[in-house]
Amino acid sequence: MHRSRLAALVIDSQREEKSSAIDFWAGALGWPGHETDEKYGKLATPSDQPDVLIQQVDHPSRVHLDIETDDIDAEVARLEKLGATVVERLERWTVMEAPTGHRFCVVHPQRSDFDVADSVNVWP
Repeated sequence: MHRSRLAALVIDSQREEKSSAIDFWAGALGWPGHETDEKYGKLATPSDQPDVLIQQVDHPSRVHLDIETDDIDAEVARLEKLGATVVERLERWTVMEAPTGHRFCVVHPQRSDFDVADSVNVWP
């Protein structure tokens, strides 16, 4: 048995200046934003909603989802049964692609309430 849920909406920005992307999305969504390190920024989303992250990337700009789980291997296997494929296994997460061609990541728990929230799915 393992657990998972939507952790974050990740806005991949190809622009060199991620602070302008943070400023835009903060204004567009109405939540203040800040840089968290040289590659990431984060908006101050309400605690009952998924995180919104801004990530500086080398590939074309796009949006992807992060699914957080307490067992990455089990969640990847579950999603493969639904038709997703593994694109790349990294040390801390796995990049996958849905049958529709959309990319997403399976990650360790990111939100602080993962262990106690009612919104976490339990899978056999």
